[in-house]
Amino acid sequence: MGESGEKVYITSSDIPLLIKATGHGSRQMCRTDKYGFPSRYRLRQKRHFGFQTGDMVKAIVPAGKYAGKHTGRVACRASGSFDISTSLGKAAGVSHRHCRVLHHSDGYTYTKGHGAIPSHA
Repeated sequence: MGESGEKVYITSSDIPLLIKATGHGSRQMCRTDKYGFPSRYRLRQKRHFGFQTGDMVKAIVPAGKYAGKHTGRVACRASGSFDISTSLGKAAGVSHRHCRVLHHSDGYTYTKGHGAIPSHA
């Protein structure tokens, strides 16, 4: 079928693609209180304003606390006020009007880096 991997070498100039499974959503029908009784409901739709939680977006925010360029994973709300998780932190309350989709969510997160390679490789 193929090689066993014993003869595969990774040099320091190679940058691997790290893939992490994040899932497509939740089957949870409602949130519960500490006793297990339903306390909040889940929305019937997953997409809001063309965005879905988990999409990679680029937001250019002109003014406010989070003014600037943000690129990362989006957490959507029906109100249109989104949270963007970047490698530097989180930008909360970014309007959907400032966001552009880079990659639609497919259940995985992709990053480039050396985090998964052992030091002896």
